[in-house]
Amino acid sequence: MKALTIRFVRAVLFVTALLCIAAPAFSQQRPLVGDRSDPRIGLKAGYLDAGSVARNLDLIKSIPKPEGFFDPKSPLGIPASPERGNAIPGLPAPPAAPATPAASEDAQRGQRGQRGQQPAAPPAAPAAAPATPAPPSGLDFANSDLTFSQDYAIMGNFNGFLTYTIEDAAKARLLGAVVCPGGQGDVSVYGKLLFMSVEQTRGRLDCGSQGVVGTSSPERFRGVRIFDITDIRNPKQVAAVQTCRGSHTHTLVTDPKDKTNIYIYGDGTSAVRPGTELSGCVAPKEDPNTSLYSIDIIQVPLAAPQNAKIVNQPRIFADPVSGALSGLWKGGDYGPGTQRTGETNQCHDITAYPEIGLAAGACGGNGLLLDISDPVHPARLDFVSDKNFAYWHSATFNNDGTKVIFTDEWGGGTRPRCRVIDPPNWGADAIFDIVDKKLKFEGYYKMPAIQTDQENCVAHNGSLIPVPGRDIMVQGWYQGGVSAFDFTDAAHPVEIAFFDRGPLNDKDLYTGGYWSAYYYNGHIYGSEIARGIDIFDLKPSEFLSQNEIDAAALVKYDQLNVQKQVKNVWPAVPVVARAYLDQLNRSKGVLPARATAVSAALDRAQKLKSSKDIGAVAAVRELDALVLQIQKDATTAVAADKAHLIALATTMKGIAAKLR
Repeated sequence: MKALTIRFVRAVLFVTALLCIAAPAFSQQRPLVGDRSDPRIGLKAGYLDAGSVARNLDLIKSIPKPEGFFDPKSPLGIPASPERGNAIPGLPAPPAAPATPAASEDAQRGQRGQRGQQPAAPPAAPAAAPATPAPPSGLDFANSDLTFSQDYAIMGNFNGFLTYTIEDAAKARLLGAVVCPGGQGDVSVYGKLLFMSVEQTRGRLDCGSQGVVGTSSPERFRGVRIFDITDIRNPKQVAAVQTCRGSHTHTLVTDPKDKTNIYIYGDGTSAVRPGTELSGCVAPKEDPNTSLYSIDIIQVPLAAPQNAKIVNQPRIFADPVSGALSGLWKGGDYGPGTQRTGETNQCHDITAYPEIGLAAGACGGNGLLLDISDPVHPARLDFVSDKNFAYWHSATFNNDGTKVIFTDEWGGGTRPRCRVIDPPNWGADAIFDIVDKKLKFEGYYKMPAIQTDQENCVAHNGSLIPVPGRDIMVQGWYQGGVSAFDFTDAAHPVEIAFFDRGPLNDKDLYTGGYWSAYYYNGHIYGSEIARGIDIFDLKPSEFLSQNEIDAAALVKYDQLNVQKQVKNVWPAVPVVARAYLDQLNRSKGVLPARATAVSAALDRAQKLKSSKDIGAVAAVRELDALVLQIQKDATTAVAADKAHLIALATTMKGIAAKLR
């Protein structure tokens, strides 16, 4: 810890000198300032014995990777290779340190480069497959995304997937493991079906671990696997839908008018496969039938999932006037001191919100807003770009569907991008309002703790925490840890909780940390790339009350796929009303006497079960009177307080209705 602290101080002094030298290049950005007293700074490095620190989160369970899902000779994988040049324009290149080359997440995405340095050109030729099985890479055993079904958490892995029983989160345990290599193993569930993305060239139709040789092979699989998990201990593959660029991620989309099918939006980000391996694949971008500039829409008949097939490959990046397929960002930078971004010819991730008919696509050099009222034929409503974004990675709507957060995966997730030299609006979240189905930028959020050169860190996957009346998200930042923040005020997001460990190694950079951090039925689950899975509880603080935590826990999901958002609804019960009251007290948006009266009325109402109970009539009369007073208060309140007052009044009316 002492050595890390000394290195940190030296880095600050070194960077200060560099910033003075390179001041003109930083005219459009500033380094990450951070709080030098932040307890996340200087944590002890280690694999399973790293130092850790938390604020307003309690780590209640940590489960390491099982055998077969790490290399016992090198549990951390392979250290990252040195960067080419410098990630930030205007700063001298860092001294190169010898390291063993590792196949990074970039390599799985068609060599899209070290973003922030040079744009990644779309592939002009089919992807080359190895003549012999590929050697182990740094991500061959990496944990990836999470999905949830009832009392189970399923975690994807580049080598297959793992199932945990979480009925009692504090006693969670591994239930089963399926070896099925192919990366990156993103998973989702619907009913008794599990879907998994496969993109690496080593993927096989039979899930074998021996890999595939040759440029073209009938044994190779790259696309979306479908498993029957009726017996969750013994999943069975029932379908494997091949795609031309593989499936880096995928999104489940439902159609309210179609109960017999579910749809998968497949996002392939690697090079195009040769047509000799998969008929119909076309690499050249100039060809009107190119496999670039589209997504794959797969129809899955629920009664016969083995018949799943691609039913559309919409050109959602096309110019609506000229019809040119490459109608969005062409690649490059926005001028001096800005990010460099590859051409928009694919989506990395799409988040669907079927209940409001919208989806948000994080697509290379652009963020997209899509109309998915017809899931087979999504239509682009709007698109945005950002000079501070290197690679549009993922998206999250707020519960009302009035905001969307896009993440920037600057450095591909395998590089340190939260250092003192790194700008706070690079590798960050960008928060947009949705106004008349158009995207309006409001602000940025970046995990504020300064990290070391040995910690890959950038914005990654997260989900909403369903606190009524607020927009709160928890998010993984790789080795930057877990960060929860409030973005109710989109222009001024605030961190409210965090958990962090020290780097995996104090000398070399190994890819690790939190791929995802998701809230599910009262707990936060973190998929830790190198170590395993962690489970957290929220703790009350000045930022979040116990009533708000308890109200969030009332939202129960049978299944949760974070990239298929569902509308959270809270019951009309006293703890939900108290959550709104706590928010009003925090903002001083309610009169103290009114707050006292409401609290007392809720206490009395909570003791009653029905209209037959003694005191029910008086409780209803008291609640009704207070509702009228609160509604009157709302007419003169500022916007945020007005919304909370109206929500409080509505909840109290619901409580009273149960006692009439």
